Formats: sequence, C-alpha cells, structure tokens
Amino acid sequence: MTAARVVAVAPGSPASAAGVRPGDDLLAVNGEHVRDVIRYQLQADEARVDLALRRRGVEQHLVVEKAPGAPLGLELSSAVFDRVRTCDNHCPFCFIFQLPPGMRRSLSLRDDDYRLSFLYGNFTTLTRFTEADLERVVTERLGPLYVSIHATDPQLRARLLRNPRGAVSLRWLAALLDAGVTVHGQIVVCPGVNDREMLDDTLLGILDRYPRLETVAVVPVGVGDHSKEESLRAHTAEEARRVLAQVATWQVRFLDALGRRVVHAADEYYLLADVPFPEADAYDGFAQHENGIGMARTFLADAEAALAGRPGPGTGPRPGFFAWVDGAPADGYRAPRTATSRGPAHGSAPVGILTGEYGAAVLTPLLPALTRHAGVPVRVVPVRNRFFGGNIAVTGLLTGADVADALAAEPAGHRYLLPDVVLSRDRFLDDRTVADLPRPVELVATDGASLVAALS
Repeated sequence: MTAARVVAVAPGSPASAAGVRPGDDLLAVNGEHVRDVIRYQLQADEARVDLALRRRGVEQHLVVEKAPGAPLGLELSSAVFDRVRTCDNHCPFCFIFQLPPGMRRSLSLRDDDYRLSFLYGNFTTLTRFTEADLERVVTERLGPLYVSIHATDPQLRARLLRNPRGAVSLRWLAALLDAGVTVHGQIVVCPGVNDREMLDDTLLGILDRYPRLETVAVVPVGVGDHSKEESLRAHTAEEARRVLAQVATWQVRFLDALGRRVVHAADEYYLLADVPFPEADAYDGFAQHENGIGMARTFLADAEAALAGRPGPGTGPRPGFFAWVDGAPADGYRAPRTATSRGPAHGSAPVGILTGEYGAAVLTPLLPALTRHAGVPVRVVPVRNRFFGGNIAVTGLLTGADVADALAAEPAGHRYLLPDVVLSRDRFLDDRTVADLPRPVELVATDGASLVAALS
C-alpha cells in the first residue's frame, strides 16, 4: 500500500486540531489510496476529510472538519506516493550522466513522470506515457505539461534518446494537444546532430504536426568535463549565431501562420553569440522563464526599473501547481533556498556580486548604475565552474567549492552578495553551506529588484 509520510503539521491547522502528528503515514484520504499529491488535493478540498493513518505500526482514522477548499495544514515527504516513474532513455546530453562521482543520490534520479512535469515543470519525453496516463491528464485537466522534443524526425529522435520508443512517443504529444492540454516543448540542440537543417526540419514538424504547442524552447547542450560522450561538444559562437538566425526566421513563420512566435532561444545563445537580448514583448509572456528563456531580460528590466524607482515586470520563478497543493513539497528549482544570511552591516565597504560567468556578462553593463545607486564601488566577482567544467557557466550550477575559491582570492572587509539560486534547502550542489565559505556573504533573491534593494 502506498503511503506518504507527514513531515510537518501547521500549528492551529485543521489537521493539527484533528490530531495528525509528524511521522504519521498517510494511507488514504476519504477512502481513496491516493497515489500522489494531485489526488490528495482533490480529496483534501472537501469539507469533511477522512484520513487513514498509520502511527507506530497501528492504523487509525481521523476526521477533519473544515471549510471546503481550506488547506489541511500538512507537509508531506514527497509529491509522489507510489514510485516515481524513472527515465529509460539514455540521451547522450543528459546532464545527470555528467555528474561527478560522490554527489548525493537524490541528484541522480532521472524521472520521466508526467506528474512531476505537471507539478514542477520537469520535462518528460513521453516514452513511458500510457493510455491510462492520457485519460487521467485529460480527465483531471493536468496542465501545463513540459515535453522534451529534440527532433520530430522519428529516427533522429530515437537516436537522440537512445530508445526506439522515441520514434513513436510523440503520438502522445499530438493526443494531448488534440485534447486541449497546454504543453510547452524543448529542443536541446547538439552541434552536428540535430542542428542546421535538422533544426529546421524539427521546427517545420512542429508547425505542421503540433501547432497547438504553447511554446518551444531551443537550448544549447551543456557539456561538462565529466561527459563520456566523445561526439558531444559545445557550440561555437558562429553556431550560436546560426541558431539565433534560424529561431528568428521561424518566429516570423509562426507569427504568420499562428499569430504567435512559439519558438524562443535560450539566453545562453545570446551570450555565446554576443548578441543583445530581445525586448520583453518578444518573449510572449515568458512562459519558459525558469528554463532560461528570457531570464536575463527580466532581470535587467527589473533592475533598471528599480534603479528608476518604478515597478518592473517582476517575472520570477513560477510556483506551479504545488504552490496551492496543501502538502506538496517544493523540489528542485522551486525548493526553499534559505532563510538565513550573514554579512557585515551596510556601510562604505565596496561590494562584490558573486555570480557565474554568464551572470557576470549580464551584470557588467549595469555596474556603473549600481555603483551610483549604492554610493560605493560595486563589482562583479565571476565564479568559474571548475566542479562541472566544460561550458557550464550558469549561476544556478555553482558549487560551494567554486564559490569558496573565488571568495578566498577577494579582499576581506568587503560586502559580498550571493544569489540564492545557488542553494537548495540551505545547501550548494556539493552539500556545502554558506557557513563553509571563507568570507561572510549576504544572500539575495535572484532577481534584479532584489539586487537593487540589497544595494540601497
């Protein structure tokens, strides 16, 4: 029997009043052995909720009386109570295959579960999707979902996924779109494999066969030092410019045919090609902001607006379904960063902003305005990602070891600002904490307005 462990009960909540305790195992809600927080929420929304629990090996029932739709006040150990559906593809570009040894086990979980796509925005290839899954998604209106496309040519997609089912699993994408489910797609572009004319073929296939896709992100492959794929390589600047030109061409075609751009290039392409980011209205609402589509533009817009004393677009991490699912833990990108910060009091000390190499490229043009605003010298402290190596340069993949090395080379007595995106539940990817750093740091939310506020 599937069960979810209760890890916290909100004081004064209906669940607390009914006697639910941390450590209880949740077996059923209103008689249903729920498989995940999606079904849990549907049952927990009722005014009367019958909970079947197991406490110290003994099963018992508690009845919770509350207003319809009011939260029970539980935090559960997992969003999925039965087994997470794992990925059986072997994509050469999968970043999990590039993790160095010794990292915590949870980082190595390769899921291909449509429920986690719905709850957290994880991308699924649909190679393990079933008719029953389709029925549930449509019946319960589980959307948006996020689908890894990579190629619409069946043979090429099977080759990219290293799974023969990759050649046929996009039939589920068509079925989802035909049923009115909102779906966002992604194409990871690997030079020499699915770029150039094959990228054109994929975008043509989307226009022809999947025109109801809400958006499609075109992102460059990340190749770290621990990749074992000899044929995998990073883009050159010329290749990045070619991808941007292709995306621009196809945006015009999608606009002409559908009235929307659909396809968008990741921020890394503009940085690699040394091309300015598009204006905010070119991103059609920033639907894939967390996937690196327009993140730099919103950061700059928020910072510039804050410096001018006016509100910005304020597009940050989108909380997704889990934010209103009572009990669902926030995972991955959306996990709580930290509630703590340490550093010297504000004064005349110069300020160093710790960031990845891509982040440094985004921030550098803002430094004169930030310095004027702060009234003290403000500089960028680029942190090279030696832990993963290769072309991995985004701030969110920095480790405590690399941040520590960068800080050790900086002068003492300065203020150092660290974006909170490098942390998940108070820890870096290498399990270090800010307490392990050689200099005090102040944690700042990873958006332009928060940075300006920290310098005020």
